[in-house]
Amino acid sequence: MTPESSLLLRSPALRQIERDHAHLPLMERAGAAAATLAKALQQHLDGPPLIFAGPGNNGGDSLVLARLLKQAGLRPTLVIIADPATLPADARQAHAAWVAVGGVSHSTVPAQRYGLVADGLFGIGLSRAIEGPYAEWIGAINQYPGPVLALDCPSGLNADTGVTYGPTVRASHTITFIAGKPGLYTLEGPDHCGEIITADLGLVDAVTAAEHGRLLERATGYLHFLSALPRRSLNSHKGSHGSVGIIGGAAGMAGAALLAGRATLKSGVGRVYVGMLDRLALDPQQPELMFRPAADVFDLATVLAVGPGLGTSPEAEALLRRAIDSDKPLLIDADGLNLLAVHPALHRHVARRSAPTLLTPHPLEAARLLDQSLLSVQSDRVSAAQTLARQFQAHVVLKGAGSIMASPTNASATHWSVNASGNPGLATAGTGDVLSGMAAALLAQGCDASTALTAAMHLHGLAADDCVAAGAGPMGLTASELLEPARKILNRWLQERD
Repeated sequence: MTPESSLLLRSPALRQIERDHAHLPLMERAGAAAATLAKALQQHLDGPPLIFAGPGNNGGDSLVLARLLKQAGLRPTLVIIADPATLPADARQAHAAWVAVGGVSHSTVPAQRYGLVADGLFGIGLSRAIEGPYAEWIGAINQYPGPVLALDCPSGLNADTGVTYGPTVRASHTITFIAGKPGLYTLEGPDHCGEIITADLGLVDAVTAAEHGRLLERATGYLHFLSALPRRSLNSHKGSHGSVGIIGGAAGMAGAALLAGRATLKSGVGRVYVGMLDRLALDPQQPELMFRPAADVFDLATVLAVGPGLGTSPEAEALLRRAIDSDKPLLIDADGLNLLAVHPALHRHVARRSAPTLLTPHPLEAARLLDQSLLSVQSDRVSAAQTLARQFQAHVVLKGAGSIMASPTNASATHWSVNASGNPGLATAGTGDVLSGMAAALLAQGCDASTALTAAMHLHGLAADDCVAAGAGPMGLTASELLEPARKILNRWLQERD
């Protein structure tokens, strides 16, 4: 078992793996992995384990868990209301094995003190609200003060999307089987899963061969970027590290362009030009930023970032059109995305660009671009990010809890990842501008577009995590506070690589 698997599978791929390996004792392996963790969690707790089993194969995993804990002398209490005759074949066998070792089942929870509580009610593939006694049991589980272990996925959570359906278990630990699932790490998933442990059940090769995404873990996600970070020779100068043009900062929104510019500069780029729509000649806090009329930035920078504080005026629209028509790598954010949404004819121009395009929408901006509802986007964040990547032939970060990165591999396919760094402190104005600056800087320094955006997404979250660890959040964390920890993390990455 590993704390977090780097590979993520959605339900269709998982079901296919289960079908292809039906000859293996997968339920027994899952129950055994859960038992190993359960015994560790049960140590030093008063009262026996309490195990809830549902009517499907997730309930079968619980039955194996109960049997193994009983054989280990832990005297578990098993609660199940499903008729054993109606259980799936493997779960039926697991029930028979439970009975064979003297196991007794209860249809209600006996009144006594319990230690560990295990949730094996419903696993992956859930698409509706849980009702009746199962809903009541979830309410009871969420009242227990001790550790709660969810098997594969907390009951009530969609493992593909992170959507919750009515009452949902809030676990302190989740042991997920075969591979990680995206819904555990995005939207509502992080609030319900607690610590996530992956048990691959001996199917690593099958997972690798399947269509999968990747998890960018807090502990090891940075390793993915080390080889891509630009090396700095001793014989270098400011022109060696690229230049970025930030276009935005309309009246009343200058701060967005300044934040993006400062983030770009502190992420290692050689020169940053800020093309302000509002009149501003100097940033007293960051005098290294060079201010130019917005139209002049196009000829000065090697990478363009359009949108922070841009507004939606005719001048802003003209600047966006010019940026799209340019042959330079382009990041579009904020009002640049809003303008793109209201001018569908521009979509084709973006998709046909010869240079890389990066889009960094939050969910509402994504909904506008896709002409969908916010609920539709949030109900399947991975699919929404993939659709944007295909539609615009662009590298996309769909921001939010468990940000989703998607890049096009061809006209119909994408690869995707889910970011595990970050915290609620990022839910404040300006943090998106900082992300844009980081991504533009890495792109200008020589990272390919996919790596630049993915690394910036992960770095952005890590910087927020460091702020919280230092006591500067999550309440009251400001976007500008991310800059210094992000710079320290980048330099630490370089030192570990070199």
